Amino acid sequence: MAAGGRASGRPAKKKGPSKGTGGQKRRSLQGKGATPPAEMRHWYKDKARAERITREEQGGARRTAPTKQRRSEDAPEFIGGRNPVLEALQAGVPSNALYVAQRIDNDDRVRDSIKIATERGIALLEATREKLDRLTEGGVHQGIALQIPAYDYAHPSELVELAHDAAEIPLIVALDSVTDPRNLGAIARSATAFGAHGLLIPSRRSAGVTGGAWKTSAGTLANLRVARAANLTAALREYRDAGLFVIGLDGAGETDIGDVQLLSEPAVIVVGSEGKGLSRLVREHCDVLARIPMRAAAESLNAGVAAGVALYEVARHRRL
Repeated sequence: MAAGGRASGRPAKKKGPSKGTGGQKRRSLQGKGATPPAEMRHWYKDKARAERITREEQGGARRTAPTKQRRSEDAPEFIGGRNPVLEALQAGVPSNALYVAQRIDNDDRVRDSIKIATERGIALLEATREKLDRLTEGGVHQGIALQIPAYDYAHPSELVELAHDAAEIPLIVALDSVTDPRNLGAIARSATAFGAHGLLIPSRRSAGVTGGAWKTSAGTLANLRVARAANLTAALREYRDAGLFVIGLDGAGETDIGDVQLLSEPAVIVVGSEGKGLSRLVREHCDVLARIPMRAAAESLNAGVAAGVALYEVARHRRL
């Protein structure tokens, strides 16, 4: 006990390195290199997964929108809906196949569409509604869709030749920056009603003859040629050189459309978009800028409506 008492009153000696360590103690003081990035640490995946689950539970997860593939110009188009499909078939629209939903509730429109397609030798295919949704890109199809081939555009000069072959005064409608295919279809409907010989559209930044345009046109695109130009202003210049007058519809025009004396002459009616109107270069290539008189409460008209008003005035002048 005495020995133990003396030991308890003294500070313990620090134990030194044992023999044979080989300097390992000194090496243990050295650094272990650069700190690895977070994604290389063993706990990173579990932590990232937990954070993602938390965000999703809180409704804060960001989802990447699916990328919409650009449709090839040679890809077929689809018209959906019982009335549009029947009208297209009755108008003789070139068609490849008629898709009909399984267990569809038949009515007269569906039966007539199937009958016309059979008589014309158009393939009849049964499809699920999910497939019809994909073919019509989410449009209203009512269980039936018509596949039409890619449109075969004419050359701008062919529209003038059509008028000459018919021994009529040329009348062409040109579209500047009209990007909605439904407007193109509506304009085609008015152009057919008032005796235009064709539509001219630019190849870029413009609506084309798609399924939406066919649907809105109610089949009239089957009787009206559409030409496409790489450069709209160059095509308008060629029309002027061929003896046609270019009349642009512009809200800033100084002449009312009904007072334009050139309407009874060979003419090109240029329609711009509802928002931007005619572009500067197109406006500079017009012989006349005409406006449609309206009350101040309405700033502008839809492109399809504006084209219909202008074409009516052309038809009225040519009947005088």
